Amino acid sequence: MTRLVLATTVALVCAAAPAHAQRTRVTPYIEASQVLVSDLTDGGDLLTYSTLGAGIDATVNTRRVEVQVSYQYQHRFAYDKDLADDSMHSGLAQARARITPELTLEAGAIATRGRSDIRGDALGTAQGNVRNSSQVFSAYAGPSIATRVGPMFANAAYRFGYTKVEAPNAGTGVPAGAPPLDRYDDSTVHVATASVGAKAGTVLPVGVTASGSFTREDAGQLDQRFEGKFARGDVVVPVSRGVAIVGGVGYEKIEVSQRDALVSGGRPVIDGNGRFVTDPNSPRRLAYDFDGVFWDAGVIWRPSSRTFLEARAGRRYGSMSYTGSATYQIGPGSGIQIGVYDSVETFGQQLNGSLTRMPASFATTTDPFGNQFSGCIYGTTGAAAGGCLNQVFASTVTSAYRSRGVTGVAVLNRGGTRIGMGGGYARRTFLTPQTVGGVSIDGTSDESVFGQLFASSDVGRNGQVSTSVFASWYNSDLTGAQGILGYGANTAYTHSFGPLGATASLGLFGFDREGDNNASAQAQALVGLRYGF
Repeated sequence: MTRLVLATTVALVCAAAPAHAQRTRVTPYIEASQVLVSDLTDGGDLLTYSTLGAGIDATVNTRRVEVQVSYQYQHRFAYDKDLADDSMHSGLAQARARITPELTLEAGAIATRGRSDIRGDALGTAQGNVRNSSQVFSAYAGPSIATRVGPMFANAAYRFGYTKVEAPNAGTGVPAGAPPLDRYDDSTVHVATASVGAKAGTVLPVGVTASGSFTREDAGQLDQRFEGKFARGDVVVPVSRGVAIVGGVGYEKIEVSQRDALVSGGRPVIDGNGRFVTDPNSPRRLAYDFDGVFWDAGVIWRPSSRTFLEARAGRRYGSMSYTGSATYQIGPGSGIQIGVYDSVETFGQQLNGSLTRMPASFATTTDPFGNQFSGCIYGTTGAAAGGCLNQVFASTVTSAYRSRGVTGVAVLNRGGTRIGMGGGYARRTFLTPQTVGGVSIDGTSDESVFGQLFASSDVGRNGQVSTSVFASWYNSDLTGAQGILGYGANTAYTHSFGPLGATASLGLFGFDREGDNNASAQAQALVGLRYGF
């Protein structure tokens, strides 16, 4: 998978960099750092180690092509037995290529760390002996077509996605006695969508749209299979300047199935990576089977080209459902983006789908502590403010789930100053067909609340200072689970001497488990050098 992500990032840049590129910047680099980690709880250890890394930062902007890649591989070298050697991939790549006026090709990839178990340690940094942290890779690619047939519009798109999660390196930090949960492995997903319709005033006084979608995901763990399809019709009724009433009705069928875990002595058999072993003699069992009509209605408000709001309420998945979105472009480099969602999906689908909605142009910083792409990602234009992945990386859960929540991002990009704020709330209700080892998570839920603040500013001609502060709260109604508060803050100063850059950074990270005196807090310091070619 490492080779896949490397090949994806390189291919995106090379394929999208024609000879007449208007703005192209490709900067490979190497870097070396020295890290000091101090455990602030109970007279903990003081650790120091070195890291070596290599990466690439690249952008391509032409009339038809927009590409940005930021990727780094880092390996650390420990000096004593209390700290394990480790490797980490961190990066984000997004590409949009307009082949013809109607046809667009899109691709993207992400490499970062995510939490393995919702009940385990909070994740704020990749430095030191971090538990409950899994390396995650995800990538997607596919075409989309937008054309017109007389007065009507017609759209279609296809996406292939792949997601891989490695086993956590140092355990999860789950309280003793808690039953084991399965660990995510990998999955492939195919998504096809199509729509046709007409805007209000073209064919009819009202706008009409007919749309459909098909999703098929196959996961390696327990041979899980997700298949969903729907068809729906929507009507938009203008009521005044910038205001319209909307409504839709549709039919959908979702089926999620998997095989049993192999059980021995009443407990699941677990392989060397901590994953449940599939019972080869198990029949396929349904985890979720929904077949029926859904509907929603709401309002659209578009007072100007810079402001948009849509809110809907209806009934879906057998209960009330609420969705919506809002965007406000404050200026060319500043904006606000909010989304309310409700869907049935899996970790692989949610990550891959969220990746497709990330901005093609995003802010990057020298992040010495390795958590740049596991939270909120900020766009560099007001029209695409960004989005958050915190709700996805709350844990790399294997089971399918109903996902509901809200996320919001605000960005300010002005001159050499960038400020980003993000936050949200997420709730996942799990869908499983069986009891494993006397434990069933079917119908149980977990929650996460998160907030994040980022700021950077140029200092003189060659310096930059950046700061980030974040906090998160995780809770689950699984037996024995406890609420966990995670937090962190870091600041870094970077100075460039031509192709050579120097960075100094300080950080504080920790978590506190509800009802448990074993809190964790670490102070970290880093100095490093980077040489760009």
